[in-house]
Amino acid sequence: MKFVAFERAKQGTGASRRLRNTGRTPGIVYGGQGQPQLIELDHNALWHALKKEVFHSSILDMELNGQSNQVLLRDVQYHPFKQLVLHIDFQRVDANTKMHKKVPIHYSGEESSPAVKADGCLVNHVITELDISCLPVDLPEFIAVDLSGLKKGTSLHLNDITLPKGVTAVIHGKANPVLVSVVNAAAEEAAPAADAATADAKK
Repeated sequence: MKFVAFERAKQGTGASRRLRNTGRTPGIVYGGQGQPQLIELDHNALWHALKKEVFHSSILDMELNGQSNQVLLRDVQYHPFKQLVLHIDFQRVDANTKMHKKVPIHYSGEESSPAVKADGCLVNHVITELDISCLPVDLPEFIAVDLSGLKKGTSLHLNDITLPKGVTAVIHGKANPVLVSVVNAAAEEAAPAADAATADAKK
């Protein structure tokens, strides 16, 4: 995905406020071999780009001073209640250096799985994005996971899926976290009833 950025000469709170008043968003590009560089972007174009998943999870082509730079979105600061982007950070991409990035998981096929179709179970997506490490060329926009084989009383763990070539998961905490759990719908409905009965008994 491509976007256009412009050099920004002034910095500071006052300069950033004046910039926003003209429909521009202040930002910065850092990392790689170059020095941190102040930039500004058209706010409306940026606002619409930020609504797209690909803008958050893939390598972006930033045009700056007529040159193309490969960057990753690293941080966005939003106004607490206005539809306004206050500041945005990008990181330059080095083709030969592995990078860490969170990418979304796209689940599919659960409606046709035995757990849902035959047993009427509920499927709970415990993890919806995964922290990964890979070279820039191997960065996926998302990780596709097929749930059509889910059965009643089972869970899907990280080790149960095949990651794209060149991609490894960065684990925080448990070595083999649960991605998806299958819950018996009847048990789910019975739990609130049981809680209500317990509360009545205490009165």
